[in-house]
Amino acid sequence: MEGTTTKTPKRPLHNRVNRSELKERMRQSDEQRVTLSYYKYARIENPQAFRDQLFRQYNDLGVLGRIYVAQEGVNAQISVPRDQFEAFRDLMNTYEMFRDMRLNIAVEADGKSFFTLTIKVRHKIVADGIDDPDFDPARTGTHLNAESWNQLSEDPNTVIVDMRNHYESEVGHFDKAITPDVATFREELPFVADLLADAKDKNILMYCTGGIRCEKASAYMKYRGFENVFQLEGGIIEYDRQVKARGLENKFVGKNFVFDERLGERISNDIIAQCHQCGAPADTHVNCANKFCHILFIQCENCGAQYHGCCSQECADFVQLPEEVQKERAPSMVFNGSKFGKGAYKAFRKSGQSLREVRG
Repeated sequence: MEGTTTKTPKRPLHNRVNRSELKERMRQSDEQRVTLSYYKYARIENPQAFRDQLFRQYNDLGVLGRIYVAQEGVNAQISVPRDQFEAFRDLMNTYEMFRDMRLNIAVEADGKSFFTLTIKVRHKIVADGIDDPDFDPARTGTHLNAESWNQLSEDPNTVIVDMRNHYESEVGHFDKAITPDVATFREELPFVADLLADAKDKNILMYCTGGIRCEKASAYMKYRGFENVFQLEGGIIEYDRQVKARGLENKFVGKNFVFDERLGERISNDIIAQCHQCGAPADTHVNCANKFCHILFIQCENCGAQYHGCCSQECADFVQLPEEVQKERAPSMVFNGSKFGKGAYKAFRKSGQSLREVRG
């Protein structure tokens, strides 16, 4: 009718398909994809508007993954269709904050690391628990490439600190590194500063998965009075790439834990962890197959077969029940996922302990 206008329906800014269906689609797909991560600390005045715009643009390119947006910047772990990768780079370069930014390409990935696109607005892209207005996150430590890292790590006046959680360092870490028994980054910051209070005259070398946590951690250490603070540029992911490209000595032992479907990428052939059920050498993280438990733990192949991919006999028995029976009984049951924090549970330990008791 003349004089009327038809509104173009807005594209949805979230996934509208069931996650299980999306996951199965990805498993069946033969599309070639590139798995990568990136982060950028930058001032974003309107995180929600930025988030919505990024969702539309990434969705158009077929990007999948998990992204956090906050006023302090962006933290992303994603996969991109290989045939759209150049278009993705071009898109990133339209943002001044992303222009010529390093992308951490995954070491071991088949492109099936993610099956949805999720972009969430958060208070911070890395929860640090720091509220002091005098803290300056821009006053970071000195960035080191792989070669410089190797050299300085040999200095007897150097202390190496793993700025990841205990379940990450359990399967892999740098030789001679301090691996704090902590479950969150927020907890680790003051813990490390207090632990090294008498080492302010030493070189403090810090590392994490892709570098984002060390940006905050190195600035925090300087805020706490440490001056000789260094961080591994690009984290373990970039270190592994440089070591292979330049033929350098690899000082990382074991596996690098990653926060996607893979739960790990191998850096060296060493297996330094044990199965949480039988104690045999193992470094494969899994989530309990009982979806009402879903706790993260390390499991060897034998225990995986014995317990049907579950963390305990209780869960193994439970998953054999019809799905409708599981739904009916689950609300009245307490599984390991209900009792313990992420990566803190070990099946051979007695239940009823507090999280801190379980961790040490």
